[in-house]
Amino acid sequence: MLANTRTENTDVLPGVIGRSGGWPIWVLGVTLVSYVVGLMIRNGVDFSPLVDGWLGILTVWVPVAVCWLAVRRTEFRRFDVLLASAAVTSFAVGDTYYVLATAGGGTMPYPSLADIGFLGFYPLMLGALAVLARRQIRGLGWPVILDGAVGSLGAAAVLAVLLDPIIESALDAPASLATSLAVAYPLFDLLLVSIFVGIGASQGKSIGQGWTFLVLGLVAFAAADVIYASLELNGLYVVGTPLDAGWALGLALIASWVNGEARSDEKKNPATWSIPVQTVPTIATAASLGVLILGTTQLRISPLAVVPAALTLTLAALPLVFRQRIRIADAHRQARTDDLTGLPNRRAISADVPVRLSADLRRKSALLLLDLDKFKEVNDSLGHDVGDRLLIQVAARLSGQLRPTDLLARVGGDEFVIHLDSSGPDQAEAVALKLRAALAQPFTLEGITVQASASIGIAIYPEQGEELTVLMRKADMAMYKAKTTRSGHHIYRNDDDSHGETRLRTLEELRLALHEDQLILHYQPKIDLHTGDVCGVEALVRWNHPTRGQLQPDAFLHLVEEGGLMHAMTQIVLEKALDQTAIWHAQGQLVTMAVNISASSLIDTALPERISSMVAARGLSPSVLVLEITEDFLMTDRDRARAILTRLRATGVRIAVDDFGTGYSSLAYLRDLPIDELKLDKSFVMPMAGDPRATALVVSTIDLAHSLGLRMVAEGVENSATYSDLAVFGCDAAQGFFMSRPVPAAQLDEWFASRQEGPAKAAYKSS
Repeated sequence: MLANTRTENTDVLPGVIGRSGGWPIWVLGVTLVSYVVGLMIRNGVDFSPLVDGWLGILTVWVPVAVCWLAVRRTEFRRFDVLLASAAVTSFAVGDTYYVLATAGGGTMPYPSLADIGFLGFYPLMLGALAVLARRQIRGLGWPVILDGAVGSLGAAAVLAVLLDPIIESALDAPASLATSLAVAYPLFDLLLVSIFVGIGASQGKSIGQGWTFLVLGLVAFAAADVIYASLELNGLYVVGTPLDAGWALGLALIASWVNGEARSDEKKNPATWSIPVQTVPTIATAASLGVLILGTTQLRISPLAVVPAALTLTLAALPLVFRQRIRIADAHRQARTDDLTGLPNRRAISADVPVRLSADLRRKSALLLLDLDKFKEVNDSLGHDVGDRLLIQVAARLSGQLRPTDLLARVGGDEFVIHLDSSGPDQAEAVALKLRAALAQPFTLEGITVQASASIGIAIYPEQGEELTVLMRKADMAMYKAKTTRSGHHIYRNDDDSHGETRLRTLEELRLALHEDQLILHYQPKIDLHTGDVCGVEALVRWNHPTRGQLQPDAFLHLVEEGGLMHAMTQIVLEKALDQTAIWHAQGQLVTMAVNISASSLIDTALPERISSMVAARGLSPSVLVLEITEDFLMTDRDRARAILTRLRATGVRIAVDDFGTGYSSLAYLRDLPIDELKLDKSFVMPMAGDPRATALVVSTIDLAHSLGLRMVAEGVENSATYSDLAVFGCDAAQGFFMSRPVPAAQLDEWFASRQEGPAKAAYKSS
């Protein structure tokens, strides 16, 4: 099941994660500016406790706090954000140790604990970039990957030229560990910037605006490290110069990027910079060519720059030499890849699974068909773009739960196929449980928390089929069995065949039923407990099946939802109910008409106008129509529910909460949403006889409704004692078998007539 709830600011740290998420940038900026100003105005060269101590430490730990708040916002699911935050923390720990150890004019040995912290920054940041690169390269063709390599090597060549004086000085200086460390930092910066440029080259136009912070942060680090290396090699570096602001600036910019990445997960359409795809590779190629020309004509260029420059030109030439072959391979790859998720598609499954099956005919394997429950509601209510973002995240979670030897593909819509190599029924069932558990964790999309659940059908090779088509068909039948029984997953059994055929046949018969007017309505009256008069009726749909007889809603409503027929059925039910209401009103039987409306019908934006038109066409007052809505719908997305109900109320119809008390969350919606009445579920009413606790609960609920200005209707009244008690407790209306079962309109007309014979018939019970 998919349910979406607006994310509320209810964190244990109030205001820490605000809706905009932009305040961390201001905190970083104020801290950094204060530190820079302090460095500029401090007097003397001695250690300043305020500037070099407190402000210096603050400027490295504020970025740490911003980073870990971002990690918390992503719920520890973004490994790039997590690794970058760990990198910033490592640097902050090293810097803090360095400041505290040298505060009194002391000296630091090489290496020290501070160097461990400083050096730890680079592999952790490299890991963050590797995660970004892996995410970007996944599903890309060789031409795009080559563009990334060209950009990365070209950047490395240019940076190596800039670092050449530092390297030369290091070679001329006496060999020591301090000298090696001084040179190591710029070299690590070279590696980080080069990888980042490569990622940017492969992304082309899709580079997010937040990445500006990352590239500037890495450049700031590189510049500070280069200057530091030059000063350290000549014994000139001291704490408290404007150079120290370079590292602080780099940390602040990287923290800003981390904050932006966390916020981008919550945005509908993250902003991007428009950069032509070939810009970075072209610049990198030209720069590498310039490096080689300078090296052969005017300057002596270090091999550290010549090698990447030469490799850049070589890789840039590869597409020219193998252009046709690469184009064919890329077209083949795209034909087998799902454009949205980057997973293999149905064509890839059709080609690869038979090969995997035939690799070892004696080895068992399993085919799993996974279908998201009620995914259509997400698309209809939140938009297809949000649905697409959900599918991308679902694909990533599923991939993280599978072995490298397993095959995961998206075969269309919200369906995924998994082929588990060397897996029997027990292993397949264990994987199904693991996949469902992974999807049960909430997804955050556009500020909305989306709960996902899935139904999984399992077919085992070779016992249940030796061909892909057979396995797919049986996995599909097993998946439907899991969906209808709400078991989550199901392994195919022989008796599932007939069940699947029955489902498909019934679904087709339902489509025919809507066209041939096979749906009928039964009506159950509501009695005003203050006057004993009939105050309304509830319309309940039945299917008058041509061969199976009259079917109750439980036998077909789930198929109506599955087949996308709920909008059409709702239209038919409303028309029939309003037609009967007009007849009764013309006869002087002035009752209200209650109709149940499903969540999938409520997301129809044209519903309020259509209802208003239907009511007006029959000359009825809109207030005669009561729309009964489940409590679960009101809790899934309160903002959306408020917008829909407000529009419905504006037409003049009334809103009732059906099955009240069976929901799972707070009662705050009673205060916030436009509701007219509550229908107390029969599970509360029926146990009243002889149960003081049940009675107390009913009484308190009636009082709650009245204190909020709402009417209370009790369902499931099956005896005279309950009827009388509810009247004493102040309940407004009641319905149940004691007064009448749901019956056709003609039979209810007889019931109306019998009630008019005398007071003794006021609580007439229909057979």
